[in-house]
Amino acid sequence: MAANLVPAAVPVADIAQARGVRECLQWFTHEKQWINEIQLDLCRIPAPTFLEQPRAEWMAAQLRGIGWKSHIDRAGNVVAFLNEKSHGPYVALTAHLDTVLAPRTKDDITVGPDGILHGPGVSDNGSGLAAVLAMARVIKASPEMEDLSAEPLLIGNVGEEGEGNLTGMRWLCKSDLARDIQTFLVLDGASTEHITTRALGSRRFEVTITGPGGHSWSDYGVGNPVHALGRAVALFSEARVNGSPRSSFNVGLIDGGTSINSIPSLARAKVDIRSESNEKMEELVALLNAAVERAQEQENQRATGGKVTAKVKEIGARPAAELGEQIPVLAYIRAVDAYLGIRSRLDCSSTDANIPLSLGIPAISIGSGGHGGGAHTLKEWYNPEGRDLGLKRIFLTLSLLLRGPRTAE
Repeated sequence: MAANLVPAAVPVADIAQARGVRECLQWFTHEKQWINEIQLDLCRIPAPTFLEQPRAEWMAAQLRGIGWKSHIDRAGNVVAFLNEKSHGPYVALTAHLDTVLAPRTKDDITVGPDGILHGPGVSDNGSGLAAVLAMARVIKASPEMEDLSAEPLLIGNVGEEGEGNLTGMRWLCKSDLARDIQTFLVLDGASTEHITTRALGSRRFEVTITGPGGHSWSDYGVGNPVHALGRAVALFSEARVNGSPRSSFNVGLIDGGTSINSIPSLARAKVDIRSESNEKMEELVALLNAAVERAQEQENQRATGGKVTAKVKEIGARPAAELGEQIPVLAYIRAVDAYLGIRSRLDCSSTDANIPLSLGIPAISIGSGGHGGGAHTLKEWYNPEGRDLGLKRIFLTLSLLLRGPRTAE
């Protein structure tokens, strides 16, 4: 990486002690009740993947009420500028709007007597969205956000979870706006213990096997899609992924058939392949295709009647990528953690940061503070105790990014 990208010094203490910044940092502690309440409100708006619009409209309205210029783009993302004359360059602070599971009613999102939030999506990513709204308020009120080298851009994006395939982030990174975004700071979940700088790649497939179907007795002998699919899964599961680069695969869904005494006409499975390496994922994809082809051949060799046909369709792809060690955002977040006494580690995960990283745009993903657990289940929880530390971390990192690096000679 070019030497002029390396910050010569990271003046965290100087910035943190500046009067305006110090007041902003104190605000996160003073206004923790408002932050908790706004998180409760947003989490009660269902936003399952592909159905985020009600929450997006609510989020855009909240940002407008705070004084930002917000709109919903063609992909469904909420995009907010500090003022009408914003022209970049930008530092984008993002959090995904969607959840794996959604509350059926507002009563599914509760607060215990200990202040802990319970319900689907309260941590992933209710905490991230609440942090974006907190930043919106504090930035709008801060005189320290003037005369900077970049402008803040706030985003609530769609399609991060499940089969959303990072739709919102893909749209953003292909749009004209992306040319003016210097760095993405992605908020996902609660934990402040990690800094995601390596994008875990994933490829997802739907395997479909069809056949003539029929009665289990009178039509016995025709090709059976479920039998073929079972063979394909068994053959693929023999793949070995031990060692480096770390990789995994999972058959997470299987369906097909209509009754116990009917030969099914269709069977389907959904397969998730992950790796730190794009090349390793390609190897596993080839093994999957070979397993399906072999299973089809074996079932058709056995069949005395109609044959089966197999198809493998890719339904999602997240590229693996990595942030360079000399990129300023990494130096900034490490310096902020040292200043705040946060012990963090670099990690590899699948987040919205996958897309900008794969395109060479600096990006990291971090938690927004507090503590959470039970993600992607109905028993998800979020404890806001200590959230202000995570918010201070975000604000200081954002402040450094907006000011730009002091470059080494």
